[in-house]
Amino acid sequence: MATVKETFRMHPAVPLLLPRRAGASVEVGGYTVPEGAQVFVNVWAIGRDPAVWENPNEWFWREKSGGIAMVEAQTWATRRMSNPRLESTTVDIPSTPPGDARVPAAGAASVTSPAVLTALIVVSWYLSNIGVLLLNKYLLSYYGFRYPIFLTMLHMISCAVYSYVAIHGLELVPRQYILSRRQFFKILGLSAIFCFSVVCGNTSLRYIPVSFNQAIGATTPFFTAIFAFLITFKRETAEVYLALIPVVFGIVLSSNSEPLFNLFGFLVCVSSTAGRALKSVVQGLLLTSEAEKLHSMNLLLYMAPMAALLLLPVTLYVEGNVAALTVEKASSGPFIIFLLLGNATIAYLVNLTNFLVTKHTSALTLQVLGNAKAAVAAVVSVLIFRNPVTAMGMTGFAVTVMGVVLYSEAKKRSKVAAR
Repeated sequence: MATVKETFRMHPAVPLLLPRRAGASVEVGGYTVPEGAQVFVNVWAIGRDPAVWENPNEWFWREKSGGIAMVEAQTWATRRMSNPRLESTTVDIPSTPPGDARVPAAGAASVTSPAVLTALIVVSWYLSNIGVLLLNKYLLSYYGFRYPIFLTMLHMISCAVYSYVAIHGLELVPRQYILSRRQFFKILGLSAIFCFSVVCGNTSLRYIPVSFNQAIGATTPFFTAIFAFLITFKRETAEVYLALIPVVFGIVLSSNSEPLFNLFGFLVCVSSTAGRALKSVVQGLLLTSEAEKLHSMNLLLYMAPMAALLLLPVTLYVEGNVAALTVEKASSGPFIIFLLLGNATIAYLVNLTNFLVTKHTSALTLQVLGNAKAAVAAVVSVLIFRNPVTAMGMTGFAVTVMGVVLYSEAKKRSKVAAR
């Protein structure tokens, strides 16, 4: 089968007309099309160009200045019994220009270069991630809204609503659908792990500072390596495992020197970090086939409402009728409503900007930015909440971050060696 004059940049090759079978061996664009070969043409691009096709539904070819064109067939019987022969004449179809060349620049939009756009996305990513951490800490520890499960449920509802708007209304990404019950239950399982991780993370903010929370969160690669071995029996190189030693050693230093150390807060934060690592391993294991793979935005669209439904009975059982308490608190002033709505909106922006920064940066840049983000969040939280820190605690955090960097480099080298 030969594919002729494909414009892969914009449109995939699809047989929108009946396939053609070559009646004789010919040379087309330097390629040999053997006799009897079936040829598919990208008729979406070619067949809609009046300079090329006069009538794309007809079968016969004739030479025309500047290219080839179709001529009227005489009868349906003639078309059925004909054996059209590919001509060696080719059509010069210019390549599709890049997006910035296709869209005419106008006004302020013309000064937005790709570098500036990427910088704005990275800044938004930092602001949303740090903002949701600080707002969660303020709500749970300072404002007196001590309901982390209900708060997480609000986050999930927000993600479900905004994801629907982003995919159906704004069409940021194409909509994908759940194709089977098996895929549904896989996503449900991921939603349960997702719930557990986020609830534990929010709960930990009631008991430990944001800076310590971020230090513990930096140990995610350690738990990822453990779960990858336990679940998939995947062994890493000795260099990768050695790089995990400073990751663990740094958090031990931070824990021993944390002035506001709380055992329960520490344990639930470790559980949150482990849950995040478990989700990444299980997601790579469950949604591996091309038919079941979902874009991150589509996966969030399905996971978020499932997570909200899973959390509803838990929050009612553990925290009571929080909705009634919230309405009662709002009767004295709408500040709590604006605070919760803003918090839930930023929680969705964390996921949106994470998708955008992944799209606009390389894997290495994303890794570096992620490590720096944890450090920036820790510094900003100390400046705002004035929680005490020690030199040993800061050293431990730095050792953990350096261990993560070494781990990433070791993983990269092991992948290159495996190839």
